[in-house]
Amino acid sequence: MNESLKWRTDSREKSYTCAIFSVNSVERTAHDGRHGTFVEIESPDWIVAIPWVMVDGVPCFIMEEQYRHGSDSITREFPAGLVEKGEPAIEAARRELLEETGMQGDFIELGNVCPNSAFMSNRQSFFLVTGIEKVSGQSLDANEEIDVVTVPVEEAIRDMGKGAYDNGIMMMAIGFFLRYAESHPELKLRQPRTESV
Repeated sequence: MNESLKWRTDSREKSYTCAIFSVNSVERTAHDGRHGTFVEIESPDWIVAIPWVMVDGVPCFIMEEQYRHGSDSITREFPAGLVEKGEPAIEAARRELLEETGMQGDFIELGNVCPNSAFMSNRQSFFLVTGIEKVSGQSLDANEEIDVVTVPVEEAIRDMGKGAYDNGIMMMAIGFFLRYAESHPELKLRQPRTESV
């Protein structure tokens, strides 16, 4: 990497704060003396849980359908949420899965990325969840309404990025899942085909 591409941060000032993020005005200087003011979204880190189960021989994901205010649409997504202050990402993933689906399981961290490095400073962690077990009902926030659905893995991969699956973070989750599944054949992606006679 060419370290001279990095800009020096001179100052950072909050210009707007709401429940889930802050907007910062950041002054930065380049190595050649150029100076600019940039927008930075400061948010808690995010997590996504990718619950994988076998249902009657069909590999499936546990997913959620809910209304999203940003897109004014009903989407189908993996369980996800914010990391609370001081909370390890894996604990946030366990908490969100339990609250939103009433389920628990075995968690494996698949990786983490910056959701949009152009103007966001937080990280997004992705966890595969196997050994799924239903242990309780949902415990949702006041303005949440979530339907829990079981979706064949093959369908979710095929349709990701369109229709109800119109969510960039879910595309990232599928990417992490597919990379992990390449070296873990026990994570079947589709129901075995039967030979016709």
